Amino acid sequence: MTVAALAPVTSERPAVRFTLIAVAVVGMALLVLAPLVVVFAEALAQGWTAALDSLSNKDAQSAIRLTLTVAAIAVPMNAIFGVAAAWAITKFDFHGKAILITLIDLPFSVSPVVAGLCIVLLFGANSSVGGWLVTQGYPVVFALPGIVLATLFITFPVVARELIPLMIEQGRTEEEAALTLGASGWHTFWTVTLPNIRWALLYGVLLCNARAMGEFGAIAVVSGRIRGQTATMPITIEMLYNEYLSVAAFTLAAVLALLALVTLALKTALELRHADQIAAIGHP
Repeated sequence: MTVAALAPVTSERPAVRFTLIAVAVVGMALLVLAPLVVVFAEALAQGWTAALDSLSNKDAQSAIRLTLTVAAIAVPMNAIFGVAAAWAITKFDFHGKAILITLIDLPFSVSPVVAGLCIVLLFGANSSVGGWLVTQGYPVVFALPGIVLATLFITFPVVARELIPLMIEQGRTEEEAALTLGASGWHTFWTVTLPNIRWALLYGVLLCNARAMGEFGAIAVVSGRIRGQTATMPITIEMLYNEYLSVAAFTLAAVLALLALVTLALKTALELRHADQIAAIGHP
């Protein structure tokens, strides 16, 4: 294709470019920046003292601990699963590969509330498996295991979906060369595959962590919303807001927003430092 053929596409008039940029900026301001400003403004509506006092509440501290605990469990597990799934899909040919890819994408198409309901039906006290676990003193629903299961289901495609396009583009040449030279499968993975995907893996872990901390729908079903025990930060924020405790609700929301902003900052730094590898997985 010649430069002349591209000219009508790439040489819009200044007025058109300005209009498109203005629409994008206004949309970002209304949909992203304005809600963020409102959250912090409402959190500090009664001053720093009231905001900090609301965070000293034991229920708020319990919600923060629970959210970080669930993320600390779910994110590493999904990182391991994502690497294993991407490795299997991109490095091997086998029957059922298309089905595996479909199953990986399933949480993207299933409502989180439906996912939570399925966990309740499978592991609730009225089910055979759930009832037996309750009698053994290991309840799943309305307890930490159920929250972790729901978070795992909702977030497990994230890492795999970041790695698969990159590993497809890289191909199998380097791994096959290492195996030909006598390297074992594990040695090939640690010295060839993992170094090639480490930044995409970190990128996927960051996105997975952000998704895990912000999950609401599935956890709202399986947690039982027990204040101080099974209420994560999003659940606690909703309960506080429904009780007209605006400062406490928005302060906890501000903490969650700050965690998201830290994740966004790390993500942006990663994109700037390793733009070539991240471009390969489909991100700007």
